[in-house]
Amino acid sequence: MNYLHAYWRIPYIDTPQKAKGNPFLEILNNPDERASLLLFRTSLSFVVLNRYPYNAGHLLVLPQREIGELSALSPEEQTDFFQTIIRSEQMLQKALTPDGINIGMNLGHAAGAGIPQHLHCHLVPRWDGDTNFMPVIADTKVLPIALEHMWEKLRTFL
Repeated sequence: MNYLHAYWRIPYIDTPQKAKGNPFLEILNNPDERASLLLFRTSLSFVVLNRYPYNAGHLLVLPQREIGELSALSPEEQTDFFQTIIRSEQMLQKALTPDGINIGMNLGHAAGAGIPQHLHCHLVPRWDGDTNFMPVIADTKVLPIALEHMWEKLRTFL
């Protein structure tokens, strides 16, 4: 078995949950969408660029309501949430033409959710050969584009 270590994530992981609060609610209340990296919102969901991306273009899709489990979504929220995931996938395909996209959720702290009280779905664009030795050897993740520039690029494909 091979292991890929992402040591650069540990400062975020080690931050006590109480100190983290819920930055997703802060994003919703921030009128400056660019500063908060909010790409778009629907009546029940919203999409942001991940501030701690695994890869360039890493998005988070969230319900606007602070809930931690899929089963807590109302039928309307379920529809909107999954339609927003699909719309986000299409936006990434058009804007970045990745070779693939990882889509997933971590439900609960033990499953890896950094903010378990607010359900969120990760969409991580992937390209053939996009992994390298930098995170393991140099404790560094190389992202080829600044978050603000990625925000601008993706917004043109809404």
